[in-house]
Amino acid sequence: MQTAIVHDYLTQRGGAERVVLSLLAALPDAPVYTSLYAAERTFPEFRQREIHATGLNRFPPLRRWHRAALPLLAPAFSHLDVPGDVVVCSSSGWAHGARVSGRKVVYCHTPARWLYQTGRYLGGSSSLPRLAVETLRRPLEAWDKRAAASAARYLVNSTVVRDRVQELYAIEAEVLPPSPALTPDGPVEAVAGIEQGFVLCVSRLLPYKNVDAVTEAMRAFPDERLVIVGTGPDGERLTATAPANVRFLGSRSDAELRWLYAQSAALVAASYEDFGLTPLEAASFGKPAAVLRWGGFLDTVRENETGIFFADPTPGAVADALRAVLETAWDGEALREHAATFSEERFVERIRLIVEEEATRWTSPRHTTSFSTPVCSRATSRGSPISAASAIAT
Repeated sequence: MQTAIVHDYLTQRGGAERVVLSLLAALPDAPVYTSLYAAERTFPEFRQREIHATGLNRFPPLRRWHRAALPLLAPAFSHLDVPGDVVVCSSSGWAHGARVSGRKVVYCHTPARWLYQTGRYLGGSSSLPRLAVETLRRPLEAWDKRAAASAARYLVNSTVVRDRVQELYAIEAEVLPPSPALTPDGPVEAVAGIEQGFVLCVSRLLPYKNVDAVTEAMRAFPDERLVIVGTGPDGERLTATAPANVRFLGSRSDAELRWLYAQSAALVAASYEDFGLTPLEAASFGKPAAVLRWGGFLDTVRENETGIFFADPTPGAVADALRAVLETAWDGEALREHAATFSEERFVERIRLIVEEEATRWTSPRHTTSFSTPVCSRATSRGSPISAASAIAT
């Protein structure tokens, strides 16, 4: 049985990229196909894997800012041929459009946030990606629905994404939550200049992450400290407007992040997340969380047992929930037991079983599952294998 994995782009260190690492744990011999690969910007574990990137990868600016490639990604994946008896597509809007020679299994992080939640995802500016999406919205939606329909099986990370997939595509999807990939088991490295007992926020600095509401909430806690791990387009603005008790650490290694989780008092997250990953990571270290009552957090946080919800991503609501978290005595062992129910072993076992089931169904003559792409002209060339050393070559 030959397998392969497809992912939107490997240009950052986020939850979706951690899921790809879990997929590789389930399918260790599978090559990974993607539109863009920047080895220095994503998890180092990918350097040991066989990575295939499209012709878009020849352009360094796109590897640094994948949103600039939004108008090109639909045709790039539509003309990406992926061999294998079973191909698992890790998709938040692009990878499910790849052409496969066998059975296509889609692991959907969310149906195209850039397309169906454009304002929240790209912000209110008239940026080039936003204008491109607005201009091409109708053909992009048609492309997206055809891509979804080409799958033999759909998996989703949370109940809210399951409901969204049903509403948009009329597809019954199985909920298979990923694991908290960052757990206490592993190297630990202290971060200089940080004393224990701070509030931790782990998030990319994007409009829909609502980090500004979190930083403003800290004005109500002059004696507390907020440490933020993550980078993104909003970084400069957030740094300039944050109060003095907020510190931005940028991107950090997993070893440093383990130390930060262990030394924190609590986690705070105000983002619109399709899967609530960071509260699970915090819980695995015995730490509670204050989180937005929305989306994936509803699956990964047990109210008053592992965290406190707030209704809106506003500074006042965040402050109220954070105050309740800091004033409550939490059972660290109960938190760790909750996180353990989302183990990687469970995820890996289920993925392997699904792939085996789909492989047994692949009994017809070899053919290609594909569909036409009316969005724009062919703008990319078919990718070829690249090594870690050549990942950033032009």
